[in-house]
Amino acid sequence: MEIEYCTQCRWLPRAAWLAQELLTTFEEELTELSLKPGKGGVFVVRVNDEVVWDRREQGFPEPTAVKQAVRDRVAPGKSLGHSDKPAS
Repeated sequence: MEIEYCTQCRWLPRAAWLAQELLTTFEEELTELSLKPGKGGVFVVRVNDEVVWDRREQGFPEPTAVKQAVRDRVAPGKSLGHSDKPAS
């Protein structure tokens, strides 16, 4: 898993905080999470090279939305408790 963030925009703290949230939530499912410095306003979350969140298309992510996107790929049956979206 990877979070690519813009160094020019000083988004390392945001990327590190999101990484902490994901590693705490998926401590058994994730074997690694890397922070990748980038440029040009990039803030992208990838799971196995698949983009699950791109700031340019979706805005800055709420942790709940990213957790749901990651969960759907790494642990589809896992409950996220109060972070789960309501059944539609």
